[in-house]
Amino acid sequence: MKRVLYIVTAALLVSSCSVFGKYSRPEISTENIYGKDIHEAEIATTDTVTIADICWQEFFKDKHLQRLIEQGLNNNPDMQTAAQRIAAAEATLRSAKLAFIPGFSFNPQFRATTGSSASYSLPIAASWEVDITGKILNSKRSAQSAYEQSRLYRQSVQTSLISAIANSYYTLLMLDAQLATSRSTAASWKENVRIMKAMKLAGMTNEAAVAQTEANSWEIDASLLTLQYNIIHAENALALLLGTTPQHFERGTIHDQEFNIALSAGTPSQLLARRPDVRSAEKQLERAFYAANIARGALIPSLNINGSFDLTSIWSDMLASVTASLSATIFNAGSKHARIKISDAEKQEALIAFKHTLLTAGNEVNDAINKCQTAREKRDIRTKQIAALESAVNSTRQLMSHSESTYLEVLTAQQKLLSAQLSQVNDKFDEIQGVINLYRALGGGVDSTEDISTLPKREKKSKR
Repeated sequence: MKRVLYIVTAALLVSSCSVFGKYSRPEISTENIYGKDIHEAEIATTDTVTIADICWQEFFKDKHLQRLIEQGLNNNPDMQTAAQRIAAAEATLRSAKLAFIPGFSFNPQFRATTGSSASYSLPIAASWEVDITGKILNSKRSAQSAYEQSRLYRQSVQTSLISAIANSYYTLLMLDAQLATSRSTAASWKENVRIMKAMKLAGMTNEAAVAQTEANSWEIDASLLTLQYNIIHAENALALLLGTTPQHFERGTIHDQEFNIALSAGTPSQLLARRPDVRSAEKQLERAFYAANIARGALIPSLNINGSFDLTSIWSDMLASVTASLSATIFNAGSKHARIKISDAEKQEALIAFKHTLLTAGNEVNDAINKCQTAREKRDIRTKQIAALESAVNSTRQLMSHSESTYLEVLTAQQKLLSAQLSQVNDKFDEIQGVINLYRALGGGVDSTEDISTLPKREKKSKR
C-alpha cells in the first residue's frame, strides 16, 4: 500500500509541473501592425478610445438604417446559427464541470418464488476518478474556452453583419443618387438632340453631329436601365442579409449622410482585446494548449476509487466496500508519445493562425484608413473639378452664341460634367465605406465587455 502511495505522490508531483498549467498569452508583437505610413497620417494610434467604442446605434444615425440593422440582427440565419452554437457549447461546458462529481449507479432487484417467500437487493455503487492526470481539469478548461469561442463567433458574425447591412444600404443610396443625376442628364441630352436637329434644319450643323448627339443620348438611356437593375440587385442582396423576401426598402439620400468622425484607430494592442475573430483565434490556441496538457497527462497512471453499498433481505447486516485502483497501459507508450507530438504540432498551428489573424486585422485597418483618407482628398479635388466643368459648359454656351464655338463642344463639356458628378457620388460612397470598414476592422458593433450570463436572455429575446 505504501508503494502505491509513493507512486501516486510521485505522479502528482510530475503532473503538477506540466499538465495542470494554465494558458497564458505568448509574446505577440503588435509594433507597426497598422503600417508605418499610418503614423504619418492624422490618425490617432496612441489613444485608448477608438471609433469601435461607439455603439452602432450612435455610429449609424440614419433611422432607416437602424431599423434594417435591428431586423438583420433578429432574422439573419447566421446570427441564429451562432445562437445555437452558444447553446451547444454551454451544454458541453456543463457536462465537463459535472465530470468532477463521482458517478453513482442504482440497480434494485426483487425476486419472488411460487411460495410465499421473496427477497430483494438494493445495491448502490459509486466510482470516482481522481484527476491526477489533469484530464478532467483540462477538459473543463477547454470546454470553457470553446464556450467563450462560440460567444466570440456570435460577436464576429454580428459585427460583420452590421457592416454588410450598412454597406448595402449606402450602396443603394449611391445608386439612387447616380440614377437621379443620370435621369436629369438624360432629359438635358434629349433637349440637346432637339436643338441639334433644329440647327441642322437651319444649316448650322450637319447630320454627323446630330447622329453623335443622339448616340450619346441613347447611351445615357441605356445606363439608366443598368442603374435600375443594379438597384434591384442591391435590394435583393440586402433582403438576403435581413432574412426576408426581395422588396423595396425605405431609405434616405446619400447627400444627407455625414460621417465627421475622427479616425481614431487606438493602440494596436486593443485589437487583441476587442476584435472578435482575433480573440476567437486566441481561444483556439488556448484549446490546443489544454489538448496538449491532456496528451501529456495520458502518460501518468490513472487512479479510480470505487465504492459499493448493498442492502438485502437475506443478510441482516449491510455490506459495504471501497476499493482504489491505479492503472496504466505499458504497451502503447509509443502511441501516446506520438499523440503528444501531434498535439504540440496542432498548438503551433493554432499559434501561427492566431498571429496571421492579428496581421490580417492590422492589414484591414490600414486598408480602411487609406480608403477613407483617399476618398476625402478626392472629394475636395472633385468639387473643384465639377466647378470648373460647370464653368466650361456655361462658357462654351456663351461662345457658341457668338459663333466662336460649336455645339459639339458644349455637348463634350456636358458629358465630362456628368462623368465627374457620378464620380463625386462614388467618392462620397467610398468615404462612407472606408469609415464603416474601419469601424468593423477595429471590432465595432459589439460590446467586448459583454457578460456571459446575459447572452442566453438576449438570445431568447431575439427569437420572439
